[in-house]
Amino acid sequence: MKLKTLNSIAIILLLAGISTVSAQTSAQERADTLRLQLEEVKTKQLDLETRLQVLDEQSKPENIEKSLAGVGSTHPEDLRELKRKQFENEKASVQKQLALLADSRTRLEAGVAQADAAAYQQSAKGPAMPVEAATTTGDSVAPAPKQRQRRARARRVKTKKTDDE
Repeated sequence: MKLKTLNSIAIILLLAGISTVSAQTSAQERADTLRLQLEEVKTKQLDLETRLQVLDEQSKPENIEKSLAGVGSTHPEDLRELKRKQFENEKASVQKQLALLADSRTRLEAGVAQADAAAYQQSAKGPAMPVEAATTTGDSVAPAPKQRQRRARARRVKTKKTDDE
């Protein structure tokens, strides 16, 4: 009977240790995944910025004229205008994509910071808050009780000083 109880306690402690390690690992894995996504976004941004520079160069009047030099038409000005509009539309599309990637990059950078904080907190003293809640909702990790006590004490002291003056 005693042996079964000891075995049960040992299994419970083992499972508790494994869940702490797996939560820490999942926070680290989440941070790594977000870092990979962030690198992909940066690469896409660089590609789009390069494409935007190429479009700027191609949309110059002299380059449009050179590109249409071999095309015969009774209204070359219409062809040049059409080509210019195509470049402008493509530039607008690339700029929209860049704006979306910039937003995505900002969110990913914040997510990486939160995941790193959660992983650090879990490695330092165990999980204080589920990783998914801290990283997916955008909420910051709650301060430790001692930090809250210090902040409250500092506020009371600050309030007391202003009342005395």
